[in-house]
Amino acid sequence: MNPAYPSKPAPQWRQSLKHLARSVWRHRVLYLMLLPGLLYFLIFRYWPLWNAQIAFRDFQPTLGVWGSPWVGLQHFLEFFNSYYFSQLLVNTLVISVAKIALGIPPAILLAIALHETSRRFLSRAVQTMSYLPHFLSWVIVYGILLAMLSPSEGLINSGLRALGLEPVPFLTSTATFQPVVVLSEVWKETGWSAILFLAALLSINPALYEAAAIDGASRWQQVRHISLPGIVDVLVLVVLLKIGSILDAGFHQIFVLYSLPVYSVGDIIDTWVYRQGIQNFQFSLATAVGLFKGVIGLVLIVVANRLARRFVGTGLY
Repeated sequence: MNPAYPSKPAPQWRQSLKHLARSVWRHRVLYLMLLPGLLYFLIFRYWPLWNAQIAFRDFQPTLGVWGSPWVGLQHFLEFFNSYYFSQLLVNTLVISVAKIALGIPPAILLAIALHETSRRFLSRAVQTMSYLPHFLSWVIVYGILLAMLSPSEGLINSGLRALGLEPVPFLTSTATFQPVVVLSEVWKETGWSAILFLAALLSINPALYEAAAIDGASRWQQVRHISLPGIVDVLVLVVLLKIGSILDAGFHQIFVLYSLPVYSVGDIIDTWVYRQGIQNFQFSLATAVGLFKGVIGLVLIVVANRLARRFVGTGLY
């Protein structure tokens, strides 16, 4: 090459690409471990989004996605104008908010109790017993609830009859169905939810507790001024994730527990979509409702994250 005409430096984007390639090759083992998870999300999460366009079409399986006629917002308006829309929305929000409000405090209390106990064997036994309900299917939980709450042979109603009181139809009464749904969810998931808070507590520097003890702080003062502030970040993360899915009130649970007499308080968006969209083959309507839930969840989580960063100083991103 003629020294009188020096070569031009490579463009910045090309240098960045080479740097990225070298970094990927250097950490190729880690990327290979990450590959199955990436493929899962690409195939089962992101690729189906392409077919979500049937929410704006009158989808007919014989015509396919592209061949089905375009109808715009017709399915969204059909859902919004439905006679049951307000009832479905209220039921979904009431059950979801109650699960969040009543589900998080017991998980925090359980995590703190496990963290504070000095008897390791007792702590491990309680942990195991509290985790087990999470792995039970809602069909099995329904059997347990039926054995406890059945008007004829349930344990609780047998006790009420022994006291001279009338039995209560817990699972078929509009006054008691929602409390049963919320409390059964709390019982089933408290132990599992406590794992995150317990992990956050274990990550707190033990020197903080030692310094507080030297200064004369009691165990309650240590919990109040060290343990609780130490799990704020995890608490905000959990609340934000639950807010993002607030329109998912628990389809599997409701589908197993509810019946016709409690539709007015137990029917949620997902169960209505199952009946209208799946059983009646209205796939476009079901997809439209799914998109509606996704958009609302996205807006809620963005707004909640900004509020959390403003008032608490931490957020999801």
